[in-house]
Amino acid sequence: MEKSERKGRVTLILAAAALIAGFGSSFQYGYNVAVINSPAPEMKLFYTRIYEDRYGPMSDNLLTLLWSVTVSMYPLGGFFGSLMVAPLVNKFGRKGTLLFNNIFSIVPAIMMGVSEVAGSFEIIIAARFIVGICAGLSSNVVPMYLGEIAPKNYRGAIGIVPQLFITVGILVAQVFGIRNILGNMEGNAYFTGIPAAIQLMLLPFFPESPRYMLIQKGDEKTARKGLQRLRGWEDVDEELCEMRVEEQSERAEGRLSVLNLFTFRSLRWQLLSVIFMNMGQQLSGVNAIYYYADSIYSSAGVADDHVQYVTVGTGAVNVFMTIAAVFIVEKSGRKLLLLIGFGVCCGACVLLTIALCFQTTLDWIPYVSILFFASLHAGPIPTVITTEMFRQSSRPPAFMVAGTVHWLSNFTVGLVFPFLESGLGAYSFIIFACICLATLIYIWVVIPETKNKTFLETSMLFAHRNKVDIVAEAEIKETGGLFMYFNEGASQLNSFSKK
Repeated sequence: MEKSERKGRVTLILAAAALIAGFGSSFQYGYNVAVINSPAPEMKLFYTRIYEDRYGPMSDNLLTLLWSVTVSMYPLGGFFGSLMVAPLVNKFGRKGTLLFNNIFSIVPAIMMGVSEVAGSFEIIIAARFIVGICAGLSSNVVPMYLGEIAPKNYRGAIGIVPQLFITVGILVAQVFGIRNILGNMEGNAYFTGIPAAIQLMLLPFFPESPRYMLIQKGDEKTARKGLQRLRGWEDVDEELCEMRVEEQSERAEGRLSVLNLFTFRSLRWQLLSVIFMNMGQQLSGVNAIYYYADSIYSSAGVADDHVQYVTVGTGAVNVFMTIAAVFIVEKSGRKLLLLIGFGVCCGACVLLTIALCFQTTLDWIPYVSILFFASLHAGPIPTVITTEMFRQSSRPPAFMVAGTVHWLSNFTVGLVFPFLESGLGAYSFIIFACICLATLIYIWVVIPETKNKTFLETSMLFAHRNKVDIVAEAEIKETGGLFMYFNEGASQLNSFSKK
């Protein structure tokens, strides 16, 4: 009985693996989201100079279009990176994919650095696309890796580490963007290669996901050894038992692809939830703030000489709130933080609309709305829940679906927002407010609380809504032998593939 009550702990190996994976991958995602904002005036002048040297005068509409394409190439690359998630993590493993992904960080860093010497804005656009592939992979693989190596009682806190590094990356880009620090194109470009190099040197010394090694590779010896290093004790039979039960419960499914994932009744509401959460998160208005912060804040009435410092302040508050979420998530649960996050974001969109409409008379509102945006913590939770809602074979294609929705929505914001702002003016953020409200209602009605649940237990939470029955149990005999049995009540496992 004592064994069954033992709770996981955050060991030095687990903490170091989370920090290195977060800094080497997630940090780059955040950094490249915001790095395009502050050097924008200088880069637009560069675009204009190169174009006019080649073709003659450049119209404002063409410059707007070129700049929108430059910004939106990053999420477009993220979309293609997401499509690569399942084949790569199944072939190379979670850790192996993160190491491979550094190619898509180091190459564009070099490209961005030489673009001015080469006199080509096309190189910048191509580099943004390639580094977007890096972000598309890391935004899915890091949460998957950390979610699989973390004990269930710390899965929420460890799962927020990627988002913490994303916010730190955004803040660093904003600080470097201050004109008298590093607010230039070349300095910002080269920096992104440093985390990739550090990860390439250090991550190979940490374990691959034990769940991947046992369930997908059938290598119990390596899985046991990795689990012992991560947990800090020798007896890991109980957790290996839980993995084997999960393996038994999905054996009939085989390795799932994205296409047949949608045919499984037992996964229907999980997939819908992933789609709604990621779409709501990316269309909440936060990305518009990150991509076009300086121009939005200026339009909202923030003084021009304060804009870059307000932008940095936004990033600092965002980091602080994400750190707070690390300590709160295991007590408050996932669902409450999601509801608070989307509720706060909805209110911030409304306040920012008021600020844009009445900037001359209500000059305090921009700062309040910006503070609300910075406090949004829906950000880390969708990836945590995505990890928890799916079992081993369905998790990679589920992350592909999540990543596809995430990056297509992000791409839409990056490309369309400048035109949306010019068309709707002060009321452009009302659309984002409505999306936040709709997502909040969906979460309230559909999403269950997944705190401190195994992956199989979370699947059972959705069983009633999916109209299937899942019963799985495992016992560890006193002799040390493992006895497992799995059955389904009203619905047999092989019937899951039928609608």
